[in-house]
Amino acid sequence: MGSPNTRIGLVLFPKLTQLDLTGPVEVFGRMPDVEVILLWKTLEPVPSDRGMCILPTSTFDECHSLDIICVPGGPGQIPLMEDEDTLQFLRRIAPSCKFVTSVCTGSLVLGAAGLLDGYHATSHWSSIDQLSLLGAIPVSHRVVRDRNRITGAGVTSGIDFALTVVAELVGADVAQEIQLQLEYDPSPPFYSGSPRSAPQTILAITREKLASFIAGRRQVTERVSKRLASQK
Repeated sequence: MGSPNTRIGLVLFPKLTQLDLTGPVEVFGRMPDVEVILLWKTLEPVPSDRGMCILPTSTFDECHSLDIICVPGGPGQIPLMEDEDTLQFLRRIAPSCKFVTSVCTGSLVLGAAGLLDGYHATSHWSSIDQLSLLGAIPVSHRVVRDRNRITGAGVTSGIDFALTVVAELVGADVAQEIQLQLEYDPSPPFYSGSPRSAPQTILAITREKLASFIAGRRQVTERVSKRLASQK
């Protein structure tokens, strides 16, 4: 068997949202001639924010080239924005990647690494405004592409994001075959999946529940923003 044509690396980290990672992995893993690599500092199991443990398949130090790097999001993204091992790895690997990508608040990590300065990008609806603090231009779309940066919005958007990437790499027909294999044909029981469609009462309750967490995330984003500004 020959070497894979495409090497896709996804960053693991403690307290990530597993669907940010596993949605894209399920799509990418069905591409022809692909190697999907789960990356972290060590090969020890990494716990998600809901308790699922995921095994890395390679470390940052072992990874020297990728076609695509992807950073998922989740609560653990907050300390990751100031984790120099992760930020240095992203800065090192990104220049040789065909696409530099993220899902959900993983875009804030890309921003913290200085990789979204001047790029249009998206993130989870609750924190998309924080992208501007990191030099990015926020766009409230499910998937946003700006040159070789491709970002997905919150959690379930990772599937849409990954299908978009597959279409870019190997064509729309392959992406549609994968979508059919997965029976990805959303018909949700409620139309409350975004601030645009959710009932105002539900939106208000959800914003209130998230308020203190989002404020904590913003404090870190602001601190990282000042660091990036001092480096210019």
